[in-house]
Parts: sequence; structure tokens; C-alpha cells
Amino acid sequence: MDIFSAIIQGIIQGLTEFLPVSSSGHLTITQHIFGMQEDNLFFSVMLHIGTLAAVIGVYVKLIAKLLKAFGLMIKDIFTGKFKWSKMDKERNMVMMLIIGLVPLFLLFIPIPGTDMKIKDLADMFSKSGYFIVIGISLLTTSLLLLLGDLKNKHTTRLYEEKGILQNGGAGRKKYNVIDAVTVGLTQCCAAIFPGVSRSGSTLVASELRGINKQAALDYSFLLGTPAIVAAALLEGKDALFPDNGEKVSIDYIPVLLGMIIAALVGFVAIKLFKWLLKTDRMYVFIIYTAIVGAAILTISIVELINGVNIFTGQPLIF
Repeated sequence: MDIFSAIIQGIIQGLTEFLPVSSSGHLTITQHIFGMQEDNLFFSVMLHIGTLAAVIGVYVKLIAKLLKAFGLMIKDIFTGKFKWSKMDKERNMVMMLIIGLVPLFLLFIPIPGTDMKIKDLADMFSKSGYFIVIGISLLTTSLLLLLGDLKNKHTTRLYEEKGILQNGGAGRKKYNVIDAVTVGLTQCCAAIFPGVSRSGSTLVASELRGINKQAALDYSFLLGTPAIVAAALLEGKDALFPDNGEKVSIDYIPVLLGMIIAALVGFVAIKLFKWLLKTDRMYVFIIYTAIVGAAILTISIVELINGVNIFTGQPLIF
């Protein structure tokens, strides 16, 4: 891993992890174009830690409140004082985040007839021979964002007709169990297909359930935080202690540089996404993912016909 690759991938990870354009899809596109075929799992883990730092930086006050609420809720559960119907908004958010994370365990279900788990499909689809999946997934992201935008506008009209005005947009601000499960399953599906935006698809899932768009975005980012931590721990173990027992060689300067850039760019990306959503400019991402998705789809069809990567001339890997 050289410094140039670290900088490029750090910028891409920081921007696309939170903007609804898919970080995994864009990292795959970058690696495909520049022929970056090395499987640097440790570097990937550190990039995710960088983006985790960005989330904490933006939501540090809310995260502190939720951690406090979680501790008090655990205490009430063990002392018999906990009552579901009397949860305040912080406890409700904590409970809905926990419920929303449960579907992620589905990713560890074995695929019959193979030695793979469902989560391993993401690695398979990232190979150059499956480049067409990236194009289809980006087009899917564009369609989902369009549906979410239309639903949000419809919800706003209904609230205006009823004479209900809200700060931060129309819609419910409190999640229920069905909302949390729906968003959790959506996040699970997004994790399988590089090119389907996690933040975008979970935002849309909430909007389709009638949730306020700003509340939906906050929930989406917070829901991704434990998932990033879990992925970093699991992948970090595999990266530092591989099954083949080989000694891991790490070039720390590019790794640290990529992590820092991912954190700084990610912080700006979250702020940008919140502003664009607030000012009803989601069409930027709808158009962008549609154009890039169509371009990748076209390129991938040409590559499948010729059997080689048109950027590097290397044979496609399946």
C-alpha cells in the first residue's frame, strides 16, 4: 500500500461511507480502474475506524446521552423498574437501535452447498468479474433515493394539509419495533451488495415508514456505528491473525494517513448530507448514482464480452 493509494481510498471512504452513494461500491470502482487488486484487510479496518471517529465527532453529545440512558435502563431492568410504555426518547432510541441491529446476525447464516456465509457474498461481488453488480446496485440506490424523496414530499403535503408544522420536516420522530426491524433488514441487504448505499437505503426505509427525514438520518448514522465497531473487531482479528498463520507486515504510515483522511472527510460528509437533506437537495445523489450506475453497467457489459478489465487489460477475476 503506497501513500497515493492510501490518500485516494481514505478520501473515497470518508465521502462515500456517509453520503448515499455506497463506499464499498466506490472503493471497488477505484480498485478496478487503478488495478488495486491487493486484499489489504487491515487497511480496510483502519479506514472504518476513521469513519467511526467521524460519526462520534458529529454525534458525541447524543451518543453520550444514549450511553447514559442505556446504563440506567439496564439498572431498571435488573431492579424490576423498567416499563416499555414509559420509555423517554433516549431510551426508545437505544431500544430501537438494539432491535435494528439484530437482523445483522442473518449475515452469518451459511449458504447451503458452499463454505460461504451470506456476508461473504459482498467479497465475491467485489471481484472484477462481478463488476456488473456494482452498476446494477448503484442504479438500485438511485431508485431507492427517488422513492424516499417522493415519500417524504408526500408526507410533508399530508402534514401541511392537516395544518401540522414541524421543525426538521414532517413525519414521526419516534421509532417503533416494526420501523427498527424494517431498517435493520434493509441494512442487512445493503451489506451484501457493493453499490447499494447503507446510509441511503436505511434512510429510505425509515422515510417509507413515515419517519421524519432528519430523525431518519440520525438513526441511520447511529445504527451504522455498532456495525462499524463489530466489523472492525471481526475483520481486525482476521487481518492481524490470519488462518494461514502467516506473519502480517504492516506499513503504518500509509495506514494512519488513510485513517486520518477518512475521519476528516467523513466528518465533512456527514455535515454535508444533513444540510442537503434539510434543504431538499437529494436529487443530487439520485442523479449522480443513476449516471455512475449506468456508466458502470455499460463498461461491465463490454468487459464481460471481452473477458478483460478495459482499464488495466487484466483478465477478469471470478
